[in-house]
Amino acid sequence: MMKGKLEPSERLKFIEKVLNHSASGKNLKEALASFEEDLVKLSDELQQEAQSIPNMTHPDVPIGGEDSSAVRKKVGSPREFSFSVKDHLQLGKELDLFDFDAAAEVSGSKFYYLKNEAVLLEMALVNWTLSQVMQKGFTPLITPEIVRSSIVEKCGFQPRGDNTQAYSIEGSDQCLIGTAEIPVGGVHMDSILAETVLPLKYAAFSHCFRTEAGAAGLATRGLYRVHQFSKVEMFVLCRPDESDTYHEELITIEEDLFSSLGLHYKTLDMASEDLGAPAYRKFDVEAWMPGLGRYGEWQISSASNCTDYQSRRLGIRYRPAELAASKFVHTLNATACAVPRMMICLLENNQQEDGSVIIPEPLRPFMGGMEVILPKHHTG
Repeated sequence: MMKGKLEPSERLKFIEKVLNHSASGKNLKEALASFEEDLVKLSDELQQEAQSIPNMTHPDVPIGGEDSSAVRKKVGSPREFSFSVKDHLQLGKELDLFDFDAAAEVSGSKFYYLKNEAVLLEMALVNWTLSQVMQKGFTPLITPEIVRSSIVEKCGFQPRGDNTQAYSIEGSDQCLIGTAEIPVGGVHMDSILAETVLPLKYAAFSHCFRTEAGAAGLATRGLYRVHQFSKVEMFVLCRPDESDTYHEELITIEEDLFSSLGLHYKTLDMASEDLGAPAYRKFDVEAWMPGLGRYGEWQISSASNCTDYQSRRLGIRYRPAELAASKFVHTLNATACAVPRMMICLLENNQQEDGSVIIPEPLRPFMGGMEVILPKHHTG
């Protein structure tokens, strides 16, 4: 505290000092604001760089391209036909199950209408699949089909860009989902789970939307590569030491589903270059397609262990009972039923010489007891 009156010269010095201090404080504030802007920009750049780094790979993953993938098992053998085999497009036409032409006019290429028994077959596949996986402890979900682009990124997918599979909604930060894995991954975002609730197992039904960028020249006719389809997706959140075990459980569930429907398929341990960014290890199931006379180029199903790749980005942790510090969960996903490809398999593998298609027994109760799809008309 100052006592007495200052001399005029001293008073001027004091005022100048106060003013200088005030100016430097203002300069500091401005500099700090500038640094904070730089920090946000650099954090965004760091995040973008970090997101371009893929997950680690399991020691047993085959190294190399798709041709290096290892066959884990083969189930069944190709059915031998005593008559000329039709592909799903011809069967669909004669059985009046699809309309690609009207869909092309209404929506564009790679869209379709399902008709007649194909509608019942989709509903049966979805309901039968859900009933089966619910018996394995999975909680059924129907998810939002529009999500924020940031969730797509955090799950390890590219929401925008030339090769994106995602449809973006103009004038918003939202996308249509390409798989229910994305909205299910977001359910527990930014949360710390009690260890006692793990594992969390979900079976999510959704429609999926994909641009199919870069798909030209592949097996794309008919239902092979479409922009919209229905799917049941399994998703597991578990402790890190349990993810390999749940990966085996998921592929076993898939194999049991396909075996129940009488399909001939092989399971592959996918090579390192064919994993995609989030997957630590991925098993694919490829089914025999009589219309192609070979296994389909595209899997009917896959099961991926993403370890903590997604949970770190989504902020999903759990608190171990014996420790105070929280840890990241591991996430896994697997296709229980991608409807169009399952429909191709069932129609082509179960076709009869008279043009009819036998419905697999497990699906019959879900189709009102229907046993066979009969031709609507006979071509001469």
